[in-house]
Amino acid sequence: MTMFANTRAFSGFAVGDLQAAQQFYGEVLGIDTSEHNGLLTLHLAGGRDTLVYPKPGHVPADYTILNFPVDDIDSAVDELTARGVTFERYDGVAQDAKGISRGYGPDIAWFRDPAGNILAVLKESSPS
Repeated sequence: MTMFANTRAFSGFAVGDLQAAQQFYGEVLGIDTSEHNGLLTLHLAGGRDTLVYPKPGHVPADYTILNFPVDDIDSAVDELTARGVTFERYDGVAQDAKGISRGYGPDIAWFRDPAGNILAVLKESSPS
């Protein structure tokens, strides 16, 4: 089937408060955003627009909805912490004082948006 072979698909996720999401993604994370018809669009690098929509009774995702690859995870975690972001701690996952899990796949640290959805920064792997 080739019906969607040339269709520009995009991802989306729900939040309980669109204005809180716009402030967090736009001001705290520094992502370019736009709002149209009561929907928020995150204009992610690489032309990866992601739709954020309000959902009454929103329940946060219990998995990582967005991953942000970075060259220097320590600097990224430090900067996000300075901007008020709190990093998650998970039982059974070895994490350092900053909340970074190292040595079990890519170095990664998880945090939540105001709606409770899980996001992560992870060390960009070097091309082989």
